[in-house]
Amino acid sequence: MEKRKIFIGADSAGYPLKEEMKTYLIGQGYDVTDCGTDSTASCHYPVFASAVCENVQKDPDHIFGILICGTGIGMSMCANKFNGIRAAVCGDTYSAKMTRCHNDANVLCMGARVIGSCLAQDILDAFLSHDYEGGRHAIRVGMMKEIEDKQK
Repeated sequence: MEKRKIFIGADSAGYPLKEEMKTYLIGQGYDVTDCGTDSTASCHYPVFASAVCENVQKDPDHIFGILICGTGIGMSMCANKFNGIRAAVCGDTYSAKMTRCHNDANVLCMGARVIGSCLAQDILDAFLSHDYEGGRHAIRVGMMKEIEDKQK
């Protein structure tokens, strides 16, 4: 699998884990752009989800987004409002692998208050090291796109 460009963002709750994951990803040879936040000061996750997703939208087949908040849920809800974004909250490696293989997810959301940094690294590895399988799954991903298109 090719190493894709990655845009990463977090709110105040996710900031420390974002910093750890950014360092980890750079060490793995990924081209990582940090979309904020830059501290643990209170802030609003939609700002950072938007910054990441707007970049992923530019080339969703070749760019990944990583979003981290307290639970990952708020970030994923916001991310999935963007056309072409398929965001999934993952707290285990199996879900991270399967959302790539079956759902062609292009944004991974994680909860800093739910998982630790070692598990977060394993989840990142599972997400980033698998390709979309297509095949029968392409029908379902196509159906999601049709729903999205109807909402425009």
